[in-house]
Amino acid sequence: MKTQHKELLNWIDEMAKMCKPDKIVWIDGSDKQKEELKKEAFKTGELIELNQKILPGCVYHRTAINDVARTEHLTFICTKKKEDAGPTNNWMDPEEAYKKASSFFSNSMVGRIMYVIPFSMGPVNSKFSKIGVELTDSIYVVLNMLIMTNAGDKVLEALGNNGDFTKCLHSKAELDINKRLILHFPQDNTIWSVNSGYGGNVLLGKKCLSLRIASYLARYEGWLAEHMLIIGIEDKKGNITYIAGAFPSACGKTNLAMLIPPDPFIKKGYKVWTVGDDIAWMRIKDDGRLWAINPETGFFGVLPGTNSKTNPNAIKTMQKNTIYTNTLLKEDGTVWWEGADGPVPEFGFDWTGKPWNPNLKDESGNPVKGANPNSRFTAPIKQCPSISPFVNDPEGVPISAIIFGGRRATLAPLIYQSFNWQHGVFTGSIMASEITAAQYGAQGKVRRDPMAMIPFCGYNMGDYFKHWINIGKRLSNPPQIFHVNWFRTNKNGNFIWPGFGDNIRVLEWIIKRCNNQIEADKTPIGFIPKIKDIDLTGLDLKQSDLAELFKIDKKEWLEEVEQIDQFYLQFGDRFPEELKQELNQLKERLTNI
Repeated sequence: MKTQHKELLNWIDEMAKMCKPDKIVWIDGSDKQKEELKKEAFKTGELIELNQKILPGCVYHRTAINDVARTEHLTFICTKKKEDAGPTNNWMDPEEAYKKASSFFSNSMVGRIMYVIPFSMGPVNSKFSKIGVELTDSIYVVLNMLIMTNAGDKVLEALGNNGDFTKCLHSKAELDINKRLILHFPQDNTIWSVNSGYGGNVLLGKKCLSLRIASYLARYEGWLAEHMLIIGIEDKKGNITYIAGAFPSACGKTNLAMLIPPDPFIKKGYKVWTVGDDIAWMRIKDDGRLWAINPETGFFGVLPGTNSKTNPNAIKTMQKNTIYTNTLLKEDGTVWWEGADGPVPEFGFDWTGKPWNPNLKDESGNPVKGANPNSRFTAPIKQCPSISPFVNDPEGVPISAIIFGGRRATLAPLIYQSFNWQHGVFTGSIMASEITAAQYGAQGKVRRDPMAMIPFCGYNMGDYFKHWINIGKRLSNPPQIFHVNWFRTNKNGNFIWPGFGDNIRVLEWIIKRCNNQIEADKTPIGFIPKIKDIDLTGLDLKQSDLAELFKIDKKEWLEEVEQIDQFYLQFGDRFPEELKQELNQLKERLTNI
């Protein structure tokens, strides 16, 4: 399809002059073109074709060894004023950023093809949706974007001759970590990514547009772009309650998004519908409620630990038309990762391409992993057995509850509910979690990650918190806000709560609270359940464990208050007074118990 969009054509021309590709190819979204691209990538070794009898339509990809996760220290928000990016973002002056990146992009596509991907985040023509165009020299990126977004001619048609779009430029260049940059120019609606091939850095519709740029746009346009799953929970009467939830990467978000209830709950008539596992765009509609869409059309999920017990729906989703990245490659042309179903293979090629067996040890005597800890699958959402019939609804789904969660061995109880919207914003602003393999850097340390947005907020988080508070003022029917912690441990360091499918027990309590069907106990941190109101049928939990799950340690929480206070200080006068008041009130309530 030809486009007459002058701004788009001029921009492509300008970028091509800088990158100097041998050829420009427009992505039309057709199966025919997709198959041709796959064959080309098999020829060059960019992709490996997997066993088509066992994994039809599936392909395998390895990234560079130093390019396996989001590189947050090389990710920048480029605004004219540093304070507009805020203290939690890396900042670079836009002029300097363009200049520096241009030198890396210069001639980066010589001998390569520049692919033009018109894509829509969200259903094409929905008022929720945003259009982007990504230019890339990676077939891996093209194939991922065809899974993760609505892409091709239908998007160009929706864009018309003068529609707004986000300008997204990517080049693998030399895959040199010393020249790697992931740059966001919110004031220009532009994203540049160079010298990376890892999905989180190069699928520019994902975190880059859907969160960093979208959160900036959402602030000015009066909506929310959030790092949240969306699920619908249907009861035996056919009523569906929609819940959005924010969890840092690799903290069980995808598992919760595809939850299968245990037998006692299936017998009670519960079904869980998956709307999305990672991103929610939420707008206020005329009924005074928040309505949400998942702007993506696929999953880009972490593989280690994923199996038929932990996430059966994810396993079923990835049986065909899936891209596997940085797993072990078995001799039979299938894949494996630590924690996968079935026996550990006796031999294979690890994620770096080296021969591997389960007895291999590194120089320190530790086992060598076959798959990278952040190995990934990219699969179409439509293949998920629990896919919601409303996943493509341009109007979205109404959100009754928002859950904030993290990974804390102690401190936070299994579940508590905020007192009101403002207190809920406070609850989200104090989220903290252990660092996971999805981020490049130290693991196991606790880092504060408000709303799971620290790596993804495209502007000053002090302003972001104010935006949340202002959204609440416009909601006549706001969602109830909760905090969960599936990862509480006992004295032996073992998880107390079984998690996975059993999390429906907590979700049922949340739904009952949203419908004012049950009372709760008021504590200094929020409302917690009466134990009798959580259905524990079929669980073997000791009374001492249950007590530990809901324990609120005054000393530990007062120490937490001091740490929160220190965290808040960095935002200076951009920080909302309302949240300072909430912190003072929490300290007061704790002191008086």
